Amino acid sequence: MSIRALIVDDEPLARTGVRQLVEPLDDVTVAGEAADGPEAVRQIEAHDPDLVFLDVQMPEMDGLEVVQEVGVEDMPLTIFVTAYDQYALDAFEAHALDYLLKPIEEERFEEAMERARRQLQRVEANALSQQLRGVLREYTAEEEREGIERFTIRSCDRIYFVDVDDVQWIESEGDYVALHDGEDTHLVRKTMKELEEELDPGRFLRVHRSYIANADYIEELRPLDHGTYQLRMASGTPLKTSRGYSDNVDALLDETG
Repeated sequence: MSIRALIVDDEPLARTGVRQLVEPLDDVTVAGEAADGPEAVRQIEAHDPDLVFLDVQMPEMDGLEVVQEVGVEDMPLTIFVTAYDQYALDAFEAHALDYLLKPIEEERFEEAMERARRQLQRVEANALSQQLRGVLREYTAEEEREGIERFTIRSCDRIYFVDVDDVQWIESEGDYVALHDGEDTHLVRKTMKELEEELDPGRFLRVHRSYIANADYIEELRPLDHGTYQLRMASGTPLKTSRGYSDNVDALLDETG
């Protein structure tokens, strides 16, 4: 059996370290490397590797968000790599998923690879999906929080405010997010992850790694392939959801009957 592996880590030295451990193995080839979450998603969807070494802590999109975006049903066998997050270790152990602690010890790496070989031979796709779901539930569980009421917008010559009620959808713009109110666009220096944590989850839905939609302004949903949807906002703008966030849209449909 030949195993095609993808290495995902935002640190070049960490990727090199995993590659050096993999290359001596006769039955494993490195199919590619990714330096961030979005590139990992693209490579997984394009090349369908058998195994992914996935860093947990990455900026913009972390390892668990990669799993959400790809979708647990489509995620290859995954060995998580983490530097220090004890909570992550507890979650992985509780759901029988393998992980490697940085710096990776050769003996521990060999144990993880042997386990991966056994799992791939048994093709336990359903079991893996259940394990990933369990980790995601624990890792993303948060207490209910109050949403922010308005945004402070700083431009070159003024500071002004935008009511959160007026924002129809939010789009990722690198180190910024763009707030769309249907007429104008306002840039705020935040990440999508930070903003998602600050907004009222009952109204603002993450529907794609690049989009958050205000449910109050969703006028139409059209089912597409693989459990995705096209949303039409009140302004007429179409937004396509991704598989990793389909559960958010499904929950909205359940609430509205």
